[in-house]
Amino acid sequence: MTMTMMMSLFVILLLLRTTSVASSDLRPGFYSNTCPEAELIVRDVMKKALAREPRSVASVMRFQFHDCFVNGCDASMLLDDTPTMLGEKLALSNINSLRSYELIDEVKEALEKTCPGVVSCADIIIMASRDAVALTGGPNWEVRLGRLDSLSACQEDSNNIMPSPRANASSLIDLFQKFNLSVKDLVALSGSHSIGKGRCFSIMFRLYNQSGSGKPDPAIEPKFREELYKLCPPNVDQNVTGNLDSTPRVFDNQYFKDLVVGRGFLNSDQTLFTFPQTREFVRLYSRHQSEFFEAFVEGMLKMGDLQSGRPGEIRRNCRMVNALLFESHHKTENNDKSI
Repeated sequence: MTMTMMMSLFVILLLLRTTSVASSDLRPGFYSNTCPEAELIVRDVMKKALAREPRSVASVMRFQFHDCFVNGCDASMLLDDTPTMLGEKLALSNINSLRSYELIDEVKEALEKTCPGVVSCADIIIMASRDAVALTGGPNWEVRLGRLDSLSACQEDSNNIMPSPRANASSLIDLFQKFNLSVKDLVALSGSHSIGKGRCFSIMFRLYNQSGSGKPDPAIEPKFREELYKLCPPNVDQNVTGNLDSTPRVFDNQYFKDLVVGRGFLNSDQTLFTFPQTREFVRLYSRHQSEFFEAFVEGMLKMGDLQSGRPGEIRRNCRMVNALLFESHHKTENNDKSI
């Protein structure tokens, strides 16, 4: 059997390997026998990425939220569009906002060299999110693994589920409750904005037309408002970015301290302090970083358990399902023969 034939057979076997997974199937050390170096490989790639561009790991950390809330943690958000499928990358909450997809590609490539066809892209998101937090000063925790990758994605589902930067605490509470996540989980997980940056696009209404008033959000502390005016004047390129908190490269509780004094960047952040039901958790986490870290880990684990129960596979390329990868490989093989 030639190497080409062996490769084709291997890919066909991968295509046939579709099953479903429930949250109860997830466990720590899932790859201890099939790919014992998996978590070390992910962390090594993330560590190098942090040294190259600190913002990239913050971007990847938020993938878990954007993936898990839309039909479970199945890496659907990583799929590129196809002629027959509109994926989630251009969804309203993702377009021009989510970035660093290539870092996931880099992790996947490293894993495929060591353990081909073993580690799912969905699990990579979970591991990379944890590592982004741990490598920037936040807590480290044992992740539960064993997810499968989705066979499709849906832009409409993402548009219907994911909140906008204009969201207030009340709507966020309602959203999180749909996924059995509590008010405590909401506030703690919002602390993911302890690292990274946000776009002017997301705050222009806060600065110039809050609630259609033609005025700025009164919750913005005056000196901070002046800083934001300089960063995001009316004619600004709205992809210009500002820090989400005062220590954007360090995962700590500064985010909550900033909210207490009216220096939250996003409306969806600052509303956590202006809304009575969430305010006390903001105060608690602003005073006690250990309480925040403990609640954050609990929330990330609960969010990571969200599963759709739909059939899935282990993608060889996080951007496309194996059927398309096989089709692409087959076309390339035929083209090579015709030359």
